[in-house]
Amino acid sequence: MVSSKPWDWTKNSSNKWLIPCMESAYFAEVWKIRKFQYFLDLGSGLGRHSIYMAHKGFSVTAVDLSDYGIRYLSDWAKRENLGIETHLCDMLSLPFSDNSFDCMFAYNVIYHTDTQGFVRILDEIRRILKPGGEIFLTLISKGTWDFQNAWESRQLDANTILRSEHETEKNVPHFYVDLEDIRHFFSNWKMLSLPKEWCEYGLDKSKHYSKHWSLWLKKTPV
Repeated sequence: MVSSKPWDWTKNSSNKWLIPCMESAYFAEVWKIRKFQYFLDLGSGLGRHSIYMAHKGFSVTAVDLSDYGIRYLSDWAKRENLGIETHLCDMLSLPFSDNSFDCMFAYNVIYHTDTQGFVRILDEIRRILKPGGEIFLTLISKGTWDFQNAWESRQLDANTILRSEHETEKNVPHFYVDLEDIRHFFSNWKMLSLPKEWCEYGLDKSKHYSKHWSLWLKKTPV
């Protein structure tokens, strides 16, 4: 299993990582209706989803492997007068008791590993989610340009390559999936919507397009 490697946020120059994803508003309302309270932002980055969900009244815990990201989020939360619990830790071993959280975001994070690590991360997520708890997560698709055109020397296993095109994630592993992989790895979860694949291009309109999957899942008995 490959070792985890954090993003280097000191190399980031984009403000997009400060803006919550569009799905945040939807899930905040759905989970309030469900009377969910304890929210985990897994791989919180600079804290955009943690800040948003805290403003919506959730009890927010945020974890990330980047010391820079955790410090940025902590400072941001103080400026907003928000009580957000933060942890600097590896998602391969989360410092929480079983059945701790009602709901969770894992946006563009749990694919930063290899196949063996991915399986362990899913086990950790299941462990800390309460029965009936829900997660919204994104995965990176095998249809992405970088996977389709990966150098053999940078491929770690059938699903994983090391990315190097941007300084923020230089040599960070990326685990890619297709629909068959999703069915396999999430066979013990209930899908609350069909997996959605979406594509985005850089603003420079380069050929380096990126495809992702979005999943909305519920923890059910095995």
